[in-house]
Amino acid sequence: MSSLSRELVFLILQFLDEEKFKETVHKLEKESGFYFNMRYFEDAVTNGEWDDVENYLAGFTKVDDNRYSMKIFFEIRKQKYLEALDKRDHAKAVDILTKDLKVFSAFNEDLFKEITLLLTLTNFRENDQLSKYGDTKSARAIMLIELKKLIEANPLLRDKLQFPTLKNSRLRTLINQSLNWQHQLCKNPKPNPDIKTLFVDHTCGQPNGAMAPSPASNPLMGFMPKVGGFPPVGGGPGPFQHAPAPMTASLAGWMASPSSVQHQPVSAGPIGLTPPHNAGPIGLTPPNNAAASMLKRPRTPPTNNQALDYQTADSEHFLKRSRAYGMPEEANNLPVNNLPNVFPGQSHARSVYSSDDLPKTVVANLTQGSAVKSLDFHPVQQTMLLVGTNVGDISVWEVGSRERLALRNFKVWDVRSCTMTLQASLANEYTASVNRVAWSPDGSLIGVAYSKHIVHLYAYYGSDDLRNHIEIDAHVGSVNDLAFCHPNRQLCVITGGDDKTIKVWDAATGAKQYTFEGHEAPVYSVCPHYKENIPFVFSTSVDGKIKAWLYDNMGPRVDYDAPGHSCTTMAYSADGTRLFSCGTSKDGESYIVEWNETEGAAKRTYVGLGKRSAGFVQFDTTKNRFLAAGDESAIKYWDVDNVNLLSTIDADGGLPASPCIRFSKEGILLAVSTSENGVKVLANAEGIRLMRSIEHRVGANSKAHMMGTFGASGSATGTNVGADRNAPVSASIGLNGDGRNVPDVKPRISDELEKPKIWKPAEISEQSQLRSLRLPDGLLAVRIIRLIYTNSGGAVLALAYNAVHKLWKWQRNERNPNGKASAAVAPQLWQPSSGILMTNDISETNLEEAVPCFALSKNDSYVMSASGGKISLFNMMTFKTMTTFMTPPPAATFLAFHPQDNNVLAMGMEDSSIQIYNVRTDEVKSKLRGHQKRVTGLAFSSVLGVLVSSGADAQLCVWSLDGWEKKASKFLQIPAGRSPNPLAQTRVQFHHDQTHVLVVHETQIAIFEASKLDCINQWVPREMSALITDATYSCDSQSVYASFDDGSISVFTAAGLKLRCRINPTAYLPSTPSSRVYPLVITAHPSEPNQFALGLTDGGVQVLEPLETEGKWGTVPPQENGVGPSTNPGASTPDQSSR
Repeated sequence: MSSLSRELVFLILQFLDEEKFKETVHKLEKESGFYFNMRYFEDAVTNGEWDDVENYLAGFTKVDDNRYSMKIFFEIRKQKYLEALDKRDHAKAVDILTKDLKVFSAFNEDLFKEITLLLTLTNFRENDQLSKYGDTKSARAIMLIELKKLIEANPLLRDKLQFPTLKNSRLRTLINQSLNWQHQLCKNPKPNPDIKTLFVDHTCGQPNGAMAPSPASNPLMGFMPKVGGFPPVGGGPGPFQHAPAPMTASLAGWMASPSSVQHQPVSAGPIGLTPPHNAGPIGLTPPNNAAASMLKRPRTPPTNNQALDYQTADSEHFLKRSRAYGMPEEANNLPVNNLPNVFPGQSHARSVYSSDDLPKTVVANLTQGSAVKSLDFHPVQQTMLLVGTNVGDISVWEVGSRERLALRNFKVWDVRSCTMTLQASLANEYTASVNRVAWSPDGSLIGVAYSKHIVHLYAYYGSDDLRNHIEIDAHVGSVNDLAFCHPNRQLCVITGGDDKTIKVWDAATGAKQYTFEGHEAPVYSVCPHYKENIPFVFSTSVDGKIKAWLYDNMGPRVDYDAPGHSCTTMAYSADGTRLFSCGTSKDGESYIVEWNETEGAAKRTYVGLGKRSAGFVQFDTTKNRFLAAGDESAIKYWDVDNVNLLSTIDADGGLPASPCIRFSKEGILLAVSTSENGVKVLANAEGIRLMRSIEHRVGANSKAHMMGTFGASGSATGTNVGADRNAPVSASIGLNGDGRNVPDVKPRISDELEKPKIWKPAEISEQSQLRSLRLPDGLLAVRIIRLIYTNSGGAVLALAYNAVHKLWKWQRNERNPNGKASAAVAPQLWQPSSGILMTNDISETNLEEAVPCFALSKNDSYVMSASGGKISLFNMMTFKTMTTFMTPPPAATFLAFHPQDNNVLAMGMEDSSIQIYNVRTDEVKSKLRGHQKRVTGLAFSSVLGVLVSSGADAQLCVWSLDGWEKKASKFLQIPAGRSPNPLAQTRVQFHHDQTHVLVVHETQIAIFEASKLDCINQWVPREMSALITDATYSCDSQSVYASFDDGSISVFTAAGLKLRCRINPTAYLPSTPSSRVYPLVITAHPSEPNQFALGLTDGGVQVLEPLETEGKWGTVPPQENGVGPSTNPGASTPDQSSR
């Protein structure tokens, strides 16, 4: 549907509303899908008109369109279900459960089971998550607030919430104007025309020389508002143009302008009984009919259409409103600081700003070792920089600490799977240059495009943990560019190469999704983007051609020339409303332009670029404010609304003629390549503060002396972006209005900043160096044997030596809006109204010999537990014992739920066996034997399809889930000088990758490859040091937290087991010389990677977090210094590291 047809629908909606055709209005809103009437939706929800609510929503989105839509439908249906339960109408509740809520079981089966269990409760408010549910009216009001946030964030709805600004009775006014025109064009106009119908054009029947008055005075049309007179028309009007455009190949023919409405950023969290929480980004599927209509080529209007020249008050307003981005061209030369206006086409008011907002201060020098070809800042960690070089190296740098976290050299991972062309090229010369490096939108993947055929995707797990993910033999010849995109709700990589093609690859599997052919020269760059939920991609070639594509293999939609027929890169502003390009022609002329998407032509050309004999200018944009380019051995800045050069920075010299540049995502840092095979990092005032805070964290001895203060700029968007930065998954970052005036002096930073630092692990000995909270406890204090966070992260469950369970819950309030566990807010020791305790059966148990154990269900609804006696199944809401089973002997010593079936339980036993037990049928399915002493650890891997077990015999066993055969076994090597403890527990825990397993013994911490039990890393305390009491992975598997019987805590990197931080007991324990208190067990928060909890020998539970200013425990040790070495267990004398 053309844009004018779309506007006609809005005019009809206005007419129907004015005429009070209420039902018809909402039917047209729904059928057209152009306008989501939030007021109507609110009224329907408030009144509980659920069928009308869902019927209206169905016109705009479906349940499975995206996570926002799923959450919206779930909240509505959940509310309907709860209202039926509240009315004791179980028949209706069951009907809603089976017909409306069943669809969500495919996405979260445990949640559906929990919702079903509400039928068994006398009052669903007995469920802890629903305990604060009030009456129906208040519940609907609360839900409506959440629904509005989800709608405003939903990409399928957020651009449809604002009705165009129209004068009253706009459709009548247009009809009046048309009749006026028709009457003036009559050969024999009557003074009082008799207009009886709108179905045919008006004509006057009898000759009459008098000029007719405006039809506005005619009685039939008298109800219409009077409009201004029309100028005489010299000729007949031309045909009505549905899509006027001045160019045949206009951008406007296939890209509609996005809404300028600002939306509150919100993330659709996982569906649940509670309000939505943040979750990761989502993909979108564009409607095919919308894509097709947007890509129709516009028709060029006739130049002699005089009928289009008249202007009424309405048309004049329209012309002002539709003027393309920014200010009039004649205003371009105004001083920058005199532009506090809000410009058409922008969605927010611009602050007054100056060049002081630009990164100017050199705050870091990084020595890469080879010529830098490409740069990209991490999308979340704003001081993490990715670098690619001319010899094929890629590096990940933490610029705040000047540490190179990871380095990979060019190497083809699987030569045999490569094409013969590539194999021949590699045989001739086994080297390649990096053409582009890019982070994925969430920073979990790294894309690398090489000058020889190859694209590498790395999976990044933080710190130095960079792993090979996918190798793609992508193009014949050089892969010139690479970017991430989300064409069909899946993360993809788009590449362009010397073979004149653009290709799209699935980032998860490497499978090719699309091939775009149409360029007649090598593809130089790609720029993915989306508008009105339609994803597309620009591409440029070395012959200066620009093309645009939809993800449909239907050929290019736009084909036109870049300024100067130059090698060009393109980039959108952060808000996605302004398009820029930068290129250098064969003659050495460079161009930076802003495009007028309505006309498909350059809107403004920025001046100040020099002419060069070789190389190409690289550029970048930050927020919606500045452009930057590397040119003439300097960094040049422009205000996006002024063609004149704003500022030039030489970065203290040492830059090549055309340096690579890259803004950080918030625009407070800028990286630039140097002539000495390195990178300089520049910062503005906010960036300097950030760098200083990082220096304080790592305990740097050198303090930087900085001159000059600068206001902060916004987030960065770059050319040829490594990720589709304006895609729906991207995060929105606001402007910082710091804009203080300072003398215009070149800011410098002292040379001390660049001196190499001797790294050492962080040492925490004072309570002021961390955040620590001892959980309140009114029950008998008995040592804590087992400890775990609930899967939701909002509670901690402990099992004490006396078989009593304790549950602490954090409440959602102003100080703790997400209701998650925190050291900043005290929780409540929770007990049901009955006052009963969850206590294990110990009627015939010797507690001194018992090995307590428990396992929590995935939905936190129940817990299996034993303390040397029978296994008890407890309801976590009521603390009631639902059942007991497995009477000793033998007693259970470890419990673990099967990953695919909550009804199957693996039980490690005192007699060294492992029993596979089906709770539902109350029978032992299998009994596994292989250990020599009691089993003390169990861990499942869904990826490998195995169960790993560990025992007091220091033996590890691997069991196949398919048949339960033993696949491998190995005994731990007890370090020399240590006598084996027959009662020592060995525990196991899988890494997130489900292939590596952490093994914890009182004498060592080790990481094994699980399928063959090959030891990869091992950490051994020095001989006279304290014993390890427990250890666990952090929730992101990037760290390992270990506790010791001297009360200390050590934090290791998971990759390499290198010590990064040591916490002394004085930092979190009160000074009580008369008693020896230390942690027996340690557990990590399920979603906060830097939070963990300790179960202490004095019965206390302590939650620890780093200071907010620190953000994490210490810093990652550099690769080369060997702190806390990982050892090879095959060596006769493993190195021992001191703690």
